[in-house]
Amino acid sequence: METRMETLPAAIAEAEGLDRFVHPVLRLADRLVADPRVGDVLRGTWLGHPLHPMLTDLPVGFWTSAFVLDLGGRRFHGAADAMVAAGVLSALPTAAAGLADWRERDTADRRVGVVHAAANAAATLLYVGSLGHRLRGHRVRGVLLGMAGAAAATAGGYLGGHLAFGSAPAAESDAPATESPAAAVGAVDQQGAALAAMAQGA
Repeated sequence: METRMETLPAAIAEAEGLDRFVHPVLRLADRLVADPRVGDVLRGTWLGHPLHPMLTDLPVGFWTSAFVLDLGGRRFHGAADAMVAAGVLSALPTAAAGLADWRERDTADRRVGVVHAAANAAATLLYVGSLGHRLRGHRVRGVLLGMAGAAAATAGGYLGGHLAFGSAPAAESDAPATESPAAAVGAVDQQGAALAAMAQGA
């Protein structure tokens, strides 16, 4: 029996109203990878696997470190602020790589991807606000905004996990079905008969 969390991505994937957001983002993605060399870099062609999932570890790691350092008291304030700033900076290339991958998805995945991107954009903006308050000496506000950013990033990460592990790119999902076991056995039988005929004629 599926839980609500398991059915959430499916509900988002079927929400046709999201298409009004998908289309402008798709135009942005097209411009981003207009140069094939840029597209190859962002999609991780040079790595042999997608670049985006690897890059997500950077903002998540920096922001998680900031959360832990905030618990350590005044002596860790500078380090926590540096981690927030590093997370914001690393979110930019991460988003670009994700956009390049998202462009290759089918309509359903693009809808989920738009919500995923919105959650991560909200997280990034919250951390930008957090950093601003921290630098102005408004420590409590900065930490609270950071916590809100962590919540938004968690929601975005959940949908990102669905895209990475719960679905397949359009090129794979649209591929023709593989042969049935019976058809495969028939092909083997035909090859065996042909080999037997060749052996008898030799």
